[in-house]
Amino acid sequence: MKTKIQTAFKSRINAIGLPILALCWVSFFWGTTWLASKEGVKHMPALQLAGIRQFIGGSLYLTFFLLKNTPWPKGKQWKSIIILSLLNFVLSNGLSTWGVKYISSGLGAIIGAMVPLWIVFISFFKGERITRLAVFGIITCFGGVCVIFYEHLFDFLKPDFQFGIVLSIAATITWAFGTLYTKKKAASFNPYFSLGLQMFISSIFLFAFVGATGASIPLSDIPLNSWLSIAYLVIIGSVLTFIAFIYALQKLPTELSSLYAYVNPIVAVILGSFIFGEPLTTAIVFGGSVTLFGLYLINYAMRKKKNSSEPITEIS
Repeated sequence: MKTKIQTAFKSRINAIGLPILALCWVSFFWGTTWLASKEGVKHMPALQLAGIRQFIGGSLYLTFFLLKNTPWPKGKQWKSIIILSLLNFVLSNGLSTWGVKYISSGLGAIIGAMVPLWIVFISFFKGERITRLAVFGIITCFGGVCVIFYEHLFDFLKPDFQFGIVLSIAATITWAFGTLYTKKKAASFNPYFSLGLQMFISSIFLFAFVGATGASIPLSDIPLNSWLSIAYLVIIGSVLTFIAFIYALQKLPTELSSLYAYVNPIVAVILGSFIFGEPLTTAIVFGGSVTLFGLYLINYAMRKKKNSSEPITEIS
């Protein structure tokens, strides 16, 4: 009997070991991509950087699946892929990359973690009831954000700072819509192949936009620092971490796999302070902690309501 228990326990550990490792990878390295984006956009247009990143990352995915003769999407699946490419990569990724050109990477990461807040608001306007715990989470988030921005009050007089904040908030709202759309129109085909298609299609839209507006520079004028940033964003951010993220999402409970969202901003804030000398003040530490706690309460309320059989959309 003891041997059976030990064998079962060991099997359980082996089963969750790799998914937990994947979650740790996502939690840390997605936090570092904010710094890579910040470094890259110092020397080139942000949307061009996002376009190159998505093009290379998407091409790598597509090449792999084409070599494996993976079946292509059919019919209405293409509609879902195109919509998600616009929401998640053209708008959300493009705008968040553009936003950190004007604000700190740590601040961008904190704003980027606020997706659950917008999901609650969107669900409310769709007629869904908000629980008291979710309302308390919203109030907590608001209080944390007020603390964070207390030291940035004078920065709001700067047009560039205002623009960066607007871009970053818009990026989280479009990601929230993308999350809800994904849950509603979950694709039945390979999620990794879908991811590659979304990246590749989004790069076409981004290249078309920067080409039409003249918001680009010749490839020969892009400095080495930006190319290194793009390489990091492609290999670490767009390929390895996305693979680890989908794997963890498939293998771990939602409440556990969503922990990365609370760790990413912490990583970005701490590394941003050490690498770029970004301010790591008491207001940012305390306000950021309060904001992330509020987001946790919102996530918990959403999961609890879903488990009680009431209709609500869950974020992961």
